[in-house]
Amino acid sequence: MSAIYKRELHSYFCGMTGPIFVAFLLLMTGIYMTVYNLLGMYPNFEVALSGVSFVFLIAVPVLTMRSLAEEKHAKTDQLLYALPVSLHSVVLAKYLAMVTVLAVPVGVMCFYPLILNRYGNIGFASAYGSILAFFLLGCALIAVGMFISSLTESQVIAAVVSVGVMLLTYLMAGLSGMLPETAGASYAGFLVIAILVGLVVQVMVKNSTVSMGVTAVLVAVLSVLYFVKQELFAGALPDLLEALALFDRMYSFTDGIFDLTAIVYYLTVAALFVYLTVQSMDKKRWS
Repeated sequence: MSAIYKRELHSYFCGMTGPIFVAFLLLMTGIYMTVYNLLGMYPNFEVALSGVSFVFLIAVPVLTMRSLAEEKHAKTDQLLYALPVSLHSVVLAKYLAMVTVLAVPVGVMCFYPLILNRYGNIGFASAYGSILAFFLLGCALIAVGMFISSLTESQVIAAVVSVGVMLLTYLMAGLSGMLPETAGASYAGFLVIAILVGLVVQVMVKNSTVSMGVTAVLVAVLSVLYFVKQELFAGALPDLLEALALFDRMYSFTDGIFDLTAIVYYLTVAALFVYLTVQSMDKKRWS
């Protein structure tokens, strides 16, 4: 596992992906800190950090798009299955290499509150809590991007889909407020989600029977629940979308609140999508 981790880390920093990712993240953070904290004379670094979180929409897909899609395109993924380590270790090593790339600019950001403290009183607890939340948000998004990369052989498709998915999570809270809270609207929305889940299963297992079966089961369960206990669906879809808003969970830290549930949420999302990536690669082995 350590050999794969070192190889991946070497490829990021000896190529252009790692330096560009680090430089872009630090550039945008520096701009926001200059505008909010230095020119605006606002002492809270976490406000600048919450503003710069949108850069993940561009930076993370660039970092993750080649993680597994390139292996599949070059047919070198077959070598991964032949390695004397488990597939879990291979995927985890790739993931940790990308997390390490993210840790470099985040480590530099840890000096920013110390610099700002020379010009006024800084709330170190909220500043470093926000940096932790920023890092964990990036870790969760990297896991999502790696999973998407495992579904395709094209780096471009992986990047575009990752941008779309992350943009959706970025706008999720706003979208939830625009949706009607009626039971029928939520039922229709859940049916669309069931179809999307079936499509993901189809991409993963390459088996139409299985994907259609999963979709049929989900639709049947939703229909039974809707007709038996319709009140469960009232406002359910907006609540679900709000719960899936990854970016919004960071804002509690920028408000000076250390939200332990947000940390657990980010770690859970990261673990879930790393697991799904392993399953996706495992299905590719037997297809």
